[in-house]
Amino acid sequence: MTDATIAGPQVIIGLGIAIFVMIFLVLKTRVHALLALVTAASLAGLIGGMPANDVIGAITTGFGATLATIGLVIGFGVMMGRILEVSGAGQRLARTILRLLGKEREDWAMALTGYIVSIPIFCDSAYVILNPLVRALSRSSGRSVLTLGIALGSGLIVTHSAVPPTPGPLGVAGIFGIDIGLMIAWGIVFTAPALIVMVLYARFMGPRIEAMIERDTGQGLAPTENTTTEQMQPGEQELPSLVRSIMPIALPIGLIFLNTLFSALASLDDSVAPGSSVVGQLITFFGNPVIAVGIGVLVAVYGLVPKMPREEVLNHLEKGVESAGIILLVTGAGGALGAVLRASGAGDYIGAQVASLALPAFLIPFIIATLVRFAQGSGTVSMITGASISAPILAAMPDVNMVLAAQAACLGALFFSYFNDSYFWVVNRMLGVKNAKHQMLVVSVPTTLGWATALVGLFIANAFMG
Repeated sequence: MTDATIAGPQVIIGLGIAIFVMIFLVLKTRVHALLALVTAASLAGLIGGMPANDVIGAITTGFGATLATIGLVIGFGVMMGRILEVSGAGQRLARTILRLLGKEREDWAMALTGYIVSIPIFCDSAYVILNPLVRALSRSSGRSVLTLGIALGSGLIVTHSAVPPTPGPLGVAGIFGIDIGLMIAWGIVFTAPALIVMVLYARFMGPRIEAMIERDTGQGLAPTENTTTEQMQPGEQELPSLVRSIMPIALPIGLIFLNTLFSALASLDDSVAPGSSVVGQLITFFGNPVIAVGIGVLVAVYGLVPKMPREEVLNHLEKGVESAGIILLVTGAGGALGAVLRASGAGDYIGAQVASLALPAFLIPFIIATLVRFAQGSGTVSMITGASISAPILAAMPDVNMVLAAQAACLGALFFSYFNDSYFWVVNRMLGVKNAKHQMLVVSVPTTLGWATALVGLFIANAFMG
């Protein structure tokens, strides 16, 4: 329902109340973000003037339509990540990158390792897995523990925030209807400069923060809470080979990129239609993200843990799926909120108003994601909220580059990781940093620098492509 009687101030009031209630529920009550998003969708529709049955229909349709595009990909992605985690593939990548980059570049090696490993593995668990390498490398090279720890944390968080098949960016791509291959490509474009800035910060500030900790506390860094894990690190010969370690990540991404390239060529030349040849159909089928990431899971299972008992492999896969459950639900709920905003006419009305302002369109999802990130801490929830609120608004505006808008929703969620973010505590706990001021210098400042660098990149890209 989008007639003029509804698509006006009434829907704005409904949206404002819905957002206020959603933030209040997440921050001040025991209500989970999932229920808060559904509550917000209901309030936005009912106060906006939609009939109750239409509100319910929009919520369920929006939920299902969102998960239809990326639900299986998220499920397969976390299953693959779990196998990479237990097989030691992440450590193999780290050690290989260290050898390639050589001495004096240990911080870049840690950052690049995190950048690759966090594509399929959640950044929290990836940091726990790789932190012992930080300690060991610091002892052998003499580099600051915090320099290496901040560099690793930076590499993990930037791809976690913007590069599929990480669940958050996947959900955003589904809400905006963006090709996954394009989302991956632009995620790399925007996160690479951010990572460079964050590693330079780590190199400059790591030793200084360590000196500050010693000066303020009278002692050095506290021992890591993961010393037993460090002592149990597998030897070089126990890890899978580099080819087997990287193949589950590289193969799906390569297939998706091939499909994206083929689709781009087909749009330029009618003779290259996907259904016009067997090769075209094969590229389209195997390059579909669902099939590509599913193949990645098979490659991980049979390539990385070929001797692991069947029951143990299934347990690991199911544990991965358990971690994806709430992400799937939150992503679907974000799609439900967006569907209500479209059905109520709020998107059309706000889009018309914003279009009259001299604001780049990408700032809408970026600002929303930034504010939600600061309010409640979860990067994934921030991305999904920014995307679900802004997608129907931007759809009503002419000539909006939706890929930039989708990336803006993701990159806004990099902002100022602090006490309400689990990753903040994982990094600081693993590094033994206990004082709040020092903790913010280790995590909050570099994530904000990455956020600011990404914003500059978005402005530059918008100037050429917006």
